[in-house]
Amino acid sequence: MAHAAGSSETQIKNPGPVQVSSGVMQVLIVMTIVGMVMFGVALGADSKRAWSAFIQNHFYFMSLALGGLFFAAVQFLTGAMWSAPVRRVAESFTSYLPVVVLSFGVLAFFGMKDSYVWMNPAHVQGNIILEHKAGYLSRGFFTIRNLVAIGLWLFFSWKIVGNSLKQDVDGSPARTESNRKVAPVFLFLFAISFTMAAFDQLMSLDPEWFSTMFGVYMFAGLFYSVLAATTILTILLKRGGALQGIVNENHLHDLGKFMFAFTAFWAYIGFSQFMLIWYANLPEETGYFLRRLDGGWFWVSIFLMVGKFVVPFVTLLSRENKRNESTLLFAGVFMLIAQWIDNLWVVQPEFFRDGPHVSWIEIGTFLGFAGMFGLCVARFLGQHSVVAIRDPKLAESVHHHHQ
Repeated sequence: MAHAAGSSETQIKNPGPVQVSSGVMQVLIVMTIVGMVMFGVALGADSKRAWSAFIQNHFYFMSLALGGLFFAAVQFLTGAMWSAPVRRVAESFTSYLPVVVLSFGVLAFFGMKDSYVWMNPAHVQGNIILEHKAGYLSRGFFTIRNLVAIGLWLFFSWKIVGNSLKQDVDGSPARTESNRKVAPVFLFLFAISFTMAAFDQLMSLDPEWFSTMFGVYMFAGLFYSVLAATTILTILLKRGGALQGIVNENHLHDLGKFMFAFTAFWAYIGFSQFMLIWYANLPEETGYFLRRLDGGWFWVSIFLMVGKFVVPFVTLLSRENKRNESTLLFAGVFMLIAQWIDNLWVVQPEFFRDGPHVSWIEIGTFLGFAGMFGLCVARFLGQHSVVAIRDPKLAESVHHHHQ
């Protein structure tokens, strides 16, 4: 193991950190500031739309950050060789997790009254279902358990990504072994905590509806989008020269296969949730989908059923397309947009029954969150090597894929 680490250092040139151009950084800063200002203006103009957009984008970018940690944990748990050159890219997404504390805090302390009907005592009183859930759906308990979940994610990010970064310095294989032991603990707690966060922050927008598959559905979207984001950033770094000679078409092929597989997985989970509720035909369950098949939401549902699945599935079906940078970039960007629309489809019908509302409020809020996410990732990659250069499996991955 020690020999392999040394071999990776001597045979593979360390690309080091990547300094994002001042122009890109300025764009990200402007996006963040403009987004914050537009959200502030939106609060005065239409608070309901403002908080709807906030919840959607908060959960979207939280999922990307947490998805990066999930990706890294799975690689350590399985002892994966193929992912060593690209794992650091996914790890960079976890740098956004501290911002999740802030965005959730804003929601919990300022936005809940305008967003969650169970916060209104008049709405709960006399409703047997909500009165039964009142002990769980309370502001204090909601805030505490979600902050505990985010705290757990931050701790495991500090532990897993921290070990990965420290290995760049000391090259100790013990760092990998430590992460291999920590990873299953995180993945177990991740399954519970992320499901809880999805139930609390999204499903409780309609507190009378429930689905035991909702957590899995949101997880499918999480991994669907983080694979797309990892692929996009890997290709951009490769084109910029940072990953030249380290990442090649074989690694991209591996990423493409995962994108293809989890496109099918998302479709399977989405269909399963819909089919079970449709077949049971229980009034307390069907209302969720009836709202999303009525009015302007019908076409959004059609897009998700056809576009979110069919477009990336067909695009990534052939071996050649999985190895083509331009095709992967198209598929990745499309998947990120589709996941954003999916989150819109989950959140907005609880606020607006007539159809989707997308204008300066939604776009502005997205720009603010995207700018913050981009700044966190750029800062991380500017401080740390874009490759886990002393990972024991790095040389094996790079040279194995060149054979």
